[in-house]
Amino acid sequence: MVTADMLRSRKERPKRVKMLTRDFIEDSLYNPNYGYFSKQVVIFSPGEPFDFHSMRDELEFNHLLGKRYTEFEDKLDAIAPNDTRQLWHTPTELFRPYYGEAIARYLVENYKLSHHPYHDLIIYELGAGNGTLMLNILDHIRDIYPDVYDRTKFKVIEISSALATMQTSQLSRSASSRGHTDHVEIINRSIFDWATYVPEQCWVLALEVFDNFAHDSIRYDPFTEEPLQGNVLIDNYGDFYEFYTHEIDPIASRFLQVRSIACSQPFDHPLKGSRILRNLKARLPFAANLTVPEYIPTRLMQFFDVLHEYFPHHRLLTSDFHSLPDTIKGYNAPVVQTRYQRRVVPVSTPFVQQGYFDILFPTNFEVIEDIYRAMTGKLTKVSTHESFLKRWAYVEDTQTKSGENPLLSWYKNATVMSTV
Repeated sequence: MVTADMLRSRKERPKRVKMLTRDFIEDSLYNPNYGYFSKQVVIFSPGEPFDFHSMRDELEFNHLLGKRYTEFEDKLDAIAPNDTRQLWHTPTELFRPYYGEAIARYLVENYKLSHHPYHDLIIYELGAGNGTLMLNILDHIRDIYPDVYDRTKFKVIEISSALATMQTSQLSRSASSRGHTDHVEIINRSIFDWATYVPEQCWVLALEVFDNFAHDSIRYDPFTEEPLQGNVLIDNYGDFYEFYTHEIDPIASRFLQVRSIACSQPFDHPLKGSRILRNLKARLPFAANLTVPEYIPTRLMQFFDVLHEYFPHHRLLTSDFHSLPDTIKGYNAPVVQTRYQRRVVPVSTPFVQQGYFDILFPTNFEVIEDIYRAMTGKLTKVSTHESFLKRWAYVEDTQTKSGENPLLSWYKNATVMSTV
């Protein structure tokens, strides 16, 4: 049995090995030599910010966005054609600088209520992409809150060496961004390798990060309700064979125990519902001998461990998808997809060639909020993406002539959770 950590230095995809589903996903997404985020991903940048006030309605915004997408990729193809380019976007890029300014207002106002002027404003961002959110936040604080800017420290924790290099170059791209250099530190490291105690009060930003944390797959015996853990065998030819065993590793076992103790309300999982009805269905001809898979966020639990152990005085701000379209079969199941010739190609299994497929999971915030509270002892607030932005963004900046507002109408399937 090998783990993702054991494969970090490997330059070729493994063969003749067995892995937990969690480790296979981790290796597929984050291996430094062939992982999806290390080698394949390109983050879309629309160029100049959109002028929403000049747009007729949201339909025109969609049209202009598609046009800029095509122009962006045409420029890349003119330099190096690539049928398998993995291109995706974030709200930070689409709604620059307004999205970042909303985050900045949230940070500064809460900082002033609790820490100013006795402590610095220390911000950690996980997975900073192109570095756009970092620059938008710092620009806004510098321009609107100069007294706070003098005490602001922004630290990026970035697992991808390529993206860490890009973020560094962003800082030196213009005179405006170069002014932030003394306030920024870019740390090229996985958050799961973090071993430095941070005693200060700080904010941790994890925006669209949870969805790419590796999960374990669990199936249950419909009669005994015993859990079995998912594994994958990779043979001599690089083909994948999924199988389940009764041996539950300590990490997955701990998650199941913590969830059972921490969750205050029922949640969807394969054993929910009538046991009698489930047993009857399991006895039908050709019925499966195990339930459908449940994907449990074990890596997210480990992230909460890092926060509790090394960032005891943190306040977390996270946003992610509570539901996703076109997921594979199972509870809390991921979307597994790639891009080929500029088209998205979804598949029905996570066991695909490592590095060429995005594997992203929805987050059940009702469950995760309870687990976070239990593990860190902190209180939280959960809100919709739209309500958070109505509170902290100047929504007039992104309103079209018709009154439609893409900043509010996009990402309806996203939720925001914050420490209070």
